[in-house]
Amino acid sequence: MAEIQESHSGCTRGHPDGMAASRTAPRGVRALRRGLHVTVILCLAASVVHVLLVFLHVAPANTVSKRYDPLINSWVYPFFEQNWRLFAPDPESVNRQILARTAHTGSGGEVEVGPWVDLTAMDRAAVEHQPFPSHTAQNMLRRAWTGYTDTHGGDDKARTERARMMRKYLTNIAADRVAARHDGAFDFLQLRVVTLPIGAPAPGAGKRPPTPSENRLLPWWKVTRDGK
Repeated sequence: MAEIQESHSGCTRGHPDGMAASRTAPRGVRALRRGLHVTVILCLAASVVHVLLVFLHVAPANTVSKRYDPLINSWVYPFFEQNWRLFAPDPESVNRQILARTAHTGSGGEVEVGPWVDLTAMDRAAVEHQPFPSHTAQNMLRRAWTGYTDTHGGDDKARTERARMMRKYLTNIAADRVAARHDGAFDFLQLRVVTLPIGAPAPGAGKRPPTPSENRLLPWWKVTRDGK
């Protein structure tokens, strides 16, 4: 009888701990499930918003896309830009030679202008005879110039936030390329873009260089002391 009572008393004393353990485990599981549900809902909501904004970006201009154009552009650019070049490639019909020069203000106030540096030739040298050329040498400068012309037109005036971003992007690339070959600091940077048409091969053409179809000189842009 004593053993039975002792065993019963032991079970009675152990019962609250068992109940607490059984209550604690489901509470943690419920919290974990609740957090998982919230995470899934947030991911689904973000996916729906992303698909909707990208759809409005690629869809023809309409009332909704025009009204929320700043919001759509701030979400899409620069990471989710959409184009159809993968399915309908548009090969280059011209060759562009992008050159840059710098200017430095001396201690006496005089402005010293440096020589032109051929940025395109630097990229071409980094690509030629390279079995695995880098993406930056092949496309970065070219795509930056394409983005600049798409947002600025022919007057070099930035009227939108995206235009200012593309101008800063192009300036930073050119400044980095020039700074790699420039020993001193510089205060201003200027670009010149020479456009050369790609003519059809002709027997009588020989090796005569093509006549530039455009020689565009951009304004001087202010940069920091280290060229960035």
